[in-house]
Amino acid sequence: MPTITTKDGAEIFYKDWGSGQPVVFSHGWPLNADAWDEQLFFLANNGYRAIAHDRRGHGRSTQTSTGNDMDTYADDLAALVKTLSLTNVIHVGHSTGGGEVTRYIGRHGTTNVAKAVLVDAVPPGMLQTPQNPGGLPIALFDQIRAGVLANASQFWQDFSLMFYGANRPGAKVPQGVHDRFWLLSSQCGLKAAHDCIKAFSESDFTEDLKKFDIPTLIIHGDDDQIVPITVGGDRTAKMVKVATYKVYKGAPHGLMTTHQAQFNADLLEFVGQKSKSSAPGRRGSVEPASRAASSA
Repeated sequence: MPTITTKDGAEIFYKDWGSGQPVVFSHGWPLNADAWDEQLFFLANNGYRAIAHDRRGHGRSTQTSTGNDMDTYADDLAALVKTLSLTNVIHVGHSTGGGEVTRYIGRHGTTNVAKAVLVDAVPPGMLQTPQNPGGLPIALFDQIRAGVLANASQFWQDFSLMFYGANRPGAKVPQGVHDRFWLLSSQCGLKAAHDCIKAFSESDFTEDLKKFDIPTLIIHGDDDQIVPITVGGDRTAKMVKVATYKVYKGAPHGLMTTHQAQFNADLLEFVGQKSKSSAPGRRGSVEPASRAASSA
């Protein structure tokens, strides 16, 4: 299996398909790189080098006892980019992976970043605080922790329903989608699954988002039950200077699967766009994000 080794000795598995400008995918909790297979295949067939890794503790990567936090996730991503000698990279992150990409830019800058895509991502911050009164209460995340520790296998089955919106009237989500979610989730170590809840729920990405100076596509489903759009996409779109914001009407958290054709088309269009040069030292044209609704 192809892996890179981080500074603390963790082995990070990755898959690397195709050739061309690199597009690096960061997955959501508690999945792994396989969650991006349809996008990896699609972009590799359209002239891009598509890469995805298993976050530490997830999938085929080392199940570490320490380092299950957003700063380390970002540094692991940086190690992947450095080890593979990637340049002019487009980073795509879903959910917790969106937080990983955002923290990566916050800690390592955009010198080597061409564009970013944040999909139903956790930034700018999920937790309800005095500074974020519209966030989600800590009791909700405590319930998630308790559910994972009590019976992770059952929790993954139940969580899948909300993840893909299968609990909505009239929803038609194939059983295979839920089976795959359970399979990938079950490959996440319990320690990583538990610790990552704190990482994705309590991290504040406000300062990281201020460092975005590259074209950024923000996509969010307006029926996301995991990261509500008012907590995530709506707020992030106001904070990123060079942003295109697309709202998928009726889409759930796992919209890359439920709205695959639409998502793939939007992704391919964005990665293929030529960036417009603006002021010296800044990439991309500085434009305010608008809430452009996209139907299924």
